[in-house]
Amino acid sequence: MRQLSALRCARRTLASQTSGELRVTRVLQEKFPRAAAIRVTDISGGCGAMYEIHIESEEFKDKRTIQQHQMVNKALKEEIKEMHGLRIFTSIPKP
Repeated sequence: MRQLSALRCARRTLASQTSGELRVTRVLQEKFPRAAAIRVTDISGGCGAMYEIHIESEEFKDKRTIQQHQMVNKALKEEIKEMHGLRIFTSIPKP
């Protein structure tokens, strides 16, 4: 079973998003409708084990970084159960 997972990871193409990336992006778009930018990257090679997320949103204004990250974790509560790791980068749009 592990070998199949490794093969799936090795076959990822950079030209398209994985189904996991699309699913996480949709959830974030729903939870952060005012986001200026959302980028989700599967950094496990396409397996869905680890993601890197960049979100730029006004909703983070006047919040500490830890609070911003807690907002993202809360939004992805169900998805995180299936992940091994998550890197979060948040920012506020420049005026």
